[in-house]
Amino acid sequence: MIRHLTIENFALIEKLSIDFSSGFTIITGETGAGKSILLGALGLVLGKRADLSSLKNKDEKCIVEAHFELPAYGLRPFFESKDFDYDDQTIIRREILPSGKSRAFVNDSPVNIQDLQELGAFLIDIHSQHQTLSLSEEEFQFRIIDAIAANGQNLSDYQHHLKVYRQHRSELTAFQEKLQQSLKEHDYNAFLFEELSAANLKAGEQEELETAYEQLNNVEFIRETLEKSIGLATDETYGILSNLREMRAAVQKLSGFSEDFRLLSERLDSASIELDDIASELDRASENLNQDPEQLEIVNQKLQAIYNLQKKHGVSTVTELLAIQSELESKTASAEEIENRIGELQLLISDSEKRLDVIAEGLSANRQKAIPELNSQLVAILAQLGMPDARFKIEVTNGQNYLSNGKDELLFHFAANKGSSFGSLKKVASGGEMSRIMLAVKSVLAQYSKLPSIIFDEIDTGVSGEIAHKMAEIMFSMSRNMQVFSITHLPQIAAKGDRHFKVFKRSDAQTTTSEIKLLDKEERVVEIAQMLSGSVVSDSAINHAKALLN
Repeated sequence: MIRHLTIENFALIEKLSIDFSSGFTIITGETGAGKSILLGALGLVLGKRADLSSLKNKDEKCIVEAHFELPAYGLRPFFESKDFDYDDQTIIRREILPSGKSRAFVNDSPVNIQDLQELGAFLIDIHSQHQTLSLSEEEFQFRIIDAIAANGQNLSDYQHHLKVYRQHRSELTAFQEKLQQSLKEHDYNAFLFEELSAANLKAGEQEELETAYEQLNNVEFIRETLEKSIGLATDETYGILSNLREMRAAVQKLSGFSEDFRLLSERLDSASIELDDIASELDRASENLNQDPEQLEIVNQKLQAIYNLQKKHGVSTVTELLAIQSELESKTASAEEIENRIGELQLLISDSEKRLDVIAEGLSANRQKAIPELNSQLVAILAQLGMPDARFKIEVTNGQNYLSNGKDELLFHFAANKGSSFGSLKKVASGGEMSRIMLAVKSVLAQYSKLPSIIFDEIDTGVSGEIAHKMAEIMFSMSRNMQVFSITHLPQIAAKGDRHFKVFKRSDAQTTTSEIKLLDKEERVVEIAQMLSGSVVSDSAINHAKALLN
């Protein structure tokens, strides 16, 4: 439960510090006095959105700090799951800086807003007039039934498997779209791959073929040049080798006269050996040179095939063509991989559906058992609240779709009077009836939930007299098991509280502030008397207030 609330620089509040206790706490005040400001500040520590408009003084930060007593509510596992520091006396602080930046802390450790909102849902239920409207929403109606059906763990298991199921469904859709696109391109890619594969390309092949083509295409010229060169080297009279031998023999005769002549003789020996080897190579090249038109045509065709492929793919080397071939091979193989992954996902989805179906059946069975109990309790409470003929028609039927809370579809209809037809709550229930139904719902839920605190913000709208007195008794009864706050304008409800706070405005020449005060016994009599008769308090109003308090 909440034990203490401190507010600084928020809306009309400069600084406020309030201690709360267990039981039934009343908060009253004139319209506009600042009761909604208290709820707004409390909403901040529960993770609601904040902005600079919340700051009273725009140059200073706003701080809202709430102390909660937690031992009885089993929240340690939640704290551990979020890696929060647990303390039986937990402090939540929210700060809004003048820059607009917002910070949140749990026991002085920074936390993000989403985690704070999840924690806040375990601590306080703030009932507003807006929430009364949610009575007609199917999601809220399911929450009522599931609380009584003790479906908490089943819902948690279901939502875990539903998340996995939806992830697999999303992945399956993505892969199916990818497969369709891949299949559109598959035939063309396969054709290109087969074309490149049939060319049987090898790295460096183009250069070899171009060299071979030039030789085969110029055989006569090469032969004539080789024969001429061989003749120049080997002619017995004028050939280079013959003249070199004479030159070599002459210089050899001089080698004995000096070292220089000897070295020249050795060089001529080397030149003679090298030139003789060159002549032999030219001779072998001439002998191996064949005019082969068929081979020339084969080489030419292979080169033209390479050139055509290079032009088609916009590249200039065989190495680049081989890279494209490898890429096309991967693309044509990827369709099979995608099909395999689709098959795996379909099996996973089928398994998830089986798990979800089993859990959904359990949820539905528990709901069917809970509906008579819920119906009975709501009707009994509404009879106390002046609606003796109220009836509910609550039906759960199995659907086909996997929803966030199972596969059930819900019919939650209401009839207020004898002979009247059933209809949806928002169509057939008046504002006052909706307030009473919501109180009945909250009263039932309080028996099944472990929520530490609940705040009713003018749940008494549209009721008065004896009905207000009955509503007060129900809230008082709820407060024996949980901390209950009621913001009210009705004296019948205000008189039932264990403690009574009054919110009021105080003004001076410069500013207006909202303040809150815990009323003592005499002040409480006056406050309730004013609620009965207005600002001018009569003796009869005082007596009536005392009677209500007694």
